[in-house]
Amino acid sequence: MASLQHYSARIPVRAFGEREAPIRDAAALLASLRHLAEPDVLEHTSRLPGTLPSLTLDAAYRQCVEITRINSRSFYLSSQLLPREKRLAVRALYAFCRTSDDTVDRAADDPARALANWVACVHAPHPPIDHPVLLAWDDTVRRYAIPKSLVDELLAGIAMDLTVHRYETFDDLWLYCYRVASVVGLLSMHIIGYRDGAAPYAVKLGVALQLTNILRDVGEDARRGRIYLPQEDLHRFGLTDDDILHGRRDDRFRALMRFEMERAHTLYDESWPGIALLDPDGRMAIAAAAEIYRGILPRIVANHYDVFQKRAYVPLTGKIAILWRTCHKLNRLIKERE
Repeated sequence: MASLQHYSARIPVRAFGEREAPIRDAAALLASLRHLAEPDVLEHTSRLPGTLPSLTLDAAYRQCVEITRINSRSFYLSSQLLPREKRLAVRALYAFCRTSDDTVDRAADDPARALANWVACVHAPHPPIDHPVLLAWDDTVRRYAIPKSLVDELLAGIAMDLTVHRYETFDDLWLYCYRVASVVGLLSMHIIGYRDGAAPYAVKLGVALQLTNILRDVGEDARRGRIYLPQEDLHRFGLTDDDILHGRRDDRFRALMRFEMERAHTLYDESWPGIALLDPDGRMAIAAAAEIYRGILPRIVANHYDVFQKRAYVPLTGKIAILWRTCHKLNRLIKERE
């Protein structure tokens, strides 16, 4: 699997906050996995519809709704603000992303082979008609003309977790964040609707969200042997891998966390104007999702930066307060743009 790192190209970097989308090498990375797919999986994906007992689309979408409700109460709440058809589609997107990620993180034996099998199913000309997530996702892709190249970018980000467990610089981490989070924003835009110029804002918001996720899950990732915090930032504050892996929460670590949080807040601020470029019936949902997730950062501070033993989250009362503030903040933004 060492060859996977060869395909993780570096990003052309400009000034902070103005990075371009990375070089598209996702297809080559995923092609390097294909030989690992099990023959019976490849045979299964080549079968025509009607050869297996099938689920109805309604049942498939209901399963995606349930996956969303169980795994992300914040996203479930914010997506409630969308019209029904778009709400079902973004929950199919969430279920697809969650299932793709779990394919690697929860693999019982060989994560690379598990991902190869999953990619084979995703790339099949027809979705497995006994798999609710892929059935609903295929319908969403067709209904909203979602570019399959973006789907491959997402899968390539998940493939990076097979071999890349450290990131030397923030520029290196940017590629990972782009693939596993910014691409989700770009996919969501095809469902929600948008005007020209929205994509760069979606990229920044995705990186902000993923960086928030990384900061919240430092301890959980360390237990898996992963450190997503850039090595250059650890060195800047006099920290080593051992400090993170052993959960040392001292002044150096707190300074590092404040530094990364400021970076995330900057990206949230820079991405905010892009909300106005979305279709009106989707703006509040995306604004709410962003602001609720941003609310994790002050919760980390309230926990005294203990991301090793405590999981920061926004309680329901906090989410309701954030929704109220977000509504007013969004109204101001729209008035400024009129």
